[in-house]
Order: sequence, then C-alpha cells, then structure tokens
Amino acid sequence: MADTVNWAEAVDQQEQVTSGVAGLNVSPADPGDVETSKAEASLLTKILRTKLVDNSNDVEVQQNDPTSPLYSARSFEELNLHPNLLKGIYSMKFNKPSKIQEKALPLLLADPPQNLIAQSQSGTGKTAAFVLAMLTRVDTSKPYPQILCLSPTFDLAQQTGKVLQQMAQYSPEIKMTYAVRGSRTFQRGQNDKVTEHILIGTAGTVLDWAVKFRVFDPKLINMFVLDEADVMIDTQGQQDQTIRLHKQLRRDCQHVLFSATYNEEVMTFAKKIISEPNIIHLKRSEESLDNIKQYYVWCSAAGDEGKFAALTNLYGVLTIGQCIVFCHTRKSAAWLAGKMNKEGHAVALLTGQSTVEQRIAVLDRFREGKERLLITTNLCARGIDIDQVTLVVNYDIPMDVHHKPDCETYLHRIGRTGRFGKSGLAVNFVDGRKSYDSLMFIQNHFKREIQKLDADDPDEIEKLQK
Repeated sequence: MADTVNWAEAVDQQEQVTSGVAGLNVSPADPGDVETSKAEASLLTKILRTKLVDNSNDVEVQQNDPTSPLYSARSFEELNLHPNLLKGIYSMKFNKPSKIQEKALPLLLADPPQNLIAQSQSGTGKTAAFVLAMLTRVDTSKPYPQILCLSPTFDLAQQTGKVLQQMAQYSPEIKMTYAVRGSRTFQRGQNDKVTEHILIGTAGTVLDWAVKFRVFDPKLINMFVLDEADVMIDTQGQQDQTIRLHKQLRRDCQHVLFSATYNEEVMTFAKKIISEPNIIHLKRSEESLDNIKQYYVWCSAAGDEGKFAALTNLYGVLTIGQCIVFCHTRKSAAWLAGKMNKEGHAVALLTGQSTVEQRIAVLDRFREGKERLLITTNLCARGIDIDQVTLVVNYDIPMDVHHKPDCETYLHRIGRTGRFGKSGLAVNFVDGRKSYDSLMFIQNHFKREIQKLDADDPDEIEKLQK
C-alpha cells in the first residue's frame, strides 16, 4: 500500500507544559474554554474502540426504489468479494457483517451503483463497510484516482486509511494516498499527476489538488465518500468546500455519506450533494437511567472550594472502584486535578489540551487501574466504556453553548457508570440557585428524581453503597 504522507509535516505540533499529574498538559495561559470539538471527540472514540458495539437495535431502511427487494448480507461470502479482500476482512476479526454492514454493503456494492446516506453510532462497523466498498470499486488497470473519501481532519482521515491498509493488506495492487495539508507539494503549470487509485483526505486540500493544481481529474471519480458528515458540517468552511468539490464530479458518480448523527442539519447538508439516496438508520442504544442512583450535593461554599470539599468528603468515605469527575472547562479541571494530587490521590487529567496520543495513554492507564480518579471535560462524556467506573461526579452541571441545561450531555456523562446493567452512582454538585435550577430542569426532563445528599454526613454517604 502506497503511503505518500510526510507525517512530520502533516501533523501540527503543539507545545505542552507538563505537570506531575498523569496526563496533565496545561498552558499557563489556558483560557479555560469549554471543551471540546466534535472532531476530537470522534477521533478519540474511534481509536479507543477495540471491538464492535454489540447493538441489537433494528435497522431502518428507506430505499430509493421501494419496489426493489431489500437484500441483507448475513455473511461476507454472499457478497462475491475478491478472495484477497475476504482474507483481509477475516484478518481484522470480522467474522460476520454487523447490523449496519448487513444492510449497507449490498447497497454499496450494487450494480448499478446506489447513492447512500447511512447513520450509525461509533463502533458499529460503518468505516469498514464503506472502505470495503471503496476497495471493491477500484480498477487497478487504470493508474489514476477513482475513489475519493473526505474526512473532517487529517487525524480522522488517517484512521480511515489505517482501516483500508488492514483490509487491503493482501491486495498490494490497490494504491492509496492521503490528500492532506503537507502530504505533497505541487506547482501550478507542472505536469504532476496522482497515480494512486484511492484518495483519502480533507476537503480543502482535495479541492486544491483538483482545481488549483489539477493533479487528478474529478470527472474520473466513480465513488465519493463523506465520512463523519456531522463533524464536517460543524467545521468552519468544510461544508462549502465539500459542495464546491461535489460540483466537479460526474452526475452518475456514486455518493456515500456516513454520519454518527441523523438530525435536520445533517440531512439538509446531505440533500445538497446526494440525489435520490437510499437511507439507512441504525437506532442508537439508549442509555438507561434505571440502574443509576442520582443525587445532588448543595455545597457548603460557592465555587471551586465548596465543590472540592464535597468531593474529598465523598472520596474519603465511599469505597470507589473508579471515578470520573466532569468539569465544564479546562481551567477548573486542571485546578481540581492539582488540588487532588496534593492530597495524595492518584489522579488522571484528560482535556483537549493534550495530544491524541497523550489522551489514549491516560485512558489506558485509567482502564488498567493505575489511577482511580479521572478528571475530565466533555471529552469522555460519550462512547468510552470502562467497567470499573462506579461513580460519576458532575463537578459542574452540563450546559450547552447557549448556557442552557444540556440534558443529552448529562445522560451521556452519567452513563459512564452503570454500564452493561450494573448499578451505578451519579452525584451532582450544586453551588447556587442557577446550578440548582439547571439540575431540576434535567430532573424534570428525564422524570427521574435526583435526591439531595448531605456530603458532610459520613453516615449518609455510607448508605449510598447499601
């Protein structure tokens, strides 16, 4: 597999100031802004997923041609794949298609090609589905790009490339290259041409390659894939660049869009670039509140000092497997991690100020139990399953960008405990009327009582474990 990326040039280097707390990389000028971008969260979840999500929910399919029979692939052998691709799939431990793959692959591989919009949560195998289709559509006798896959960031493009390289490990005749900032240098007027069959890149760079430098012909692209569409439309300029690039393609080019969310904004974007699509929607697994006990603590003092006192009281009495504390900003998370570290606790800190590699290392240490307390922002609110977490603390009540109570983030935060039917405990810190009213709004939204807890009473805290 051809890999033409100059990694050192492609990855932005970020200066870090390291502290004694595990994973703590905080700049002294840290503005404490609210965490974190969708791209970062999506990348982290992709990397940390070591196995497919066991999702038994139904798949909803809206076909462009309702009279066409809906075919479901129960095995990879049914798809008539090249033996080397089949060998690559099995080497990745895919024994049979996942729920989303069952319905998506027959549509992706259909002749004539079908346009597709597919939605599925992270970890359900959607990347492998469209990568397999990309590899199947390649004609290796033609030395030019035929498949184009766009991702929101270089890091997310790299994750797709890694899946492709694994799946095509027995098909060395299929060539792939990254079209990202710094990967190649072209000059106008020169006769440079890209000869790889598959381009995986970001919208701005791919647009430059096609229009400014003319190193590949977009009219020869047979399959156009948009990965992480919900992230792309949230990234400045990417939506416009993608639409401009789409206008360079043939009308009969196969268009495929994958997204983790399926909201009106995503669909509006999709309909601008995909005509008459088939739509596949895998229902999300709903987090359950039934097995999570929820409490709130009215802190004795307002601000960080009052919340810190409440946390140390909880931590000193409860027998905790592992605990995740969610803060609203990097600044408060860093302050709290430093204070807990001085108290002698083994603390891990995870914020967007760390590099992706540092975040993975921190979470691996936490999963292994080397630190029992993880202090983080919304970076860990979704998709990270650690069985040993028995307590979640909302140091700050989650608020959205409009400063309104964020019920969805609350649900995902406390869902980090009580995993897989186990009992869990969630404690919310309230230090004034505003945070109390916000918590009561969340309580009314979910119609689940959040009981008051006196964190200054050790006997009352001990009862939580009975």
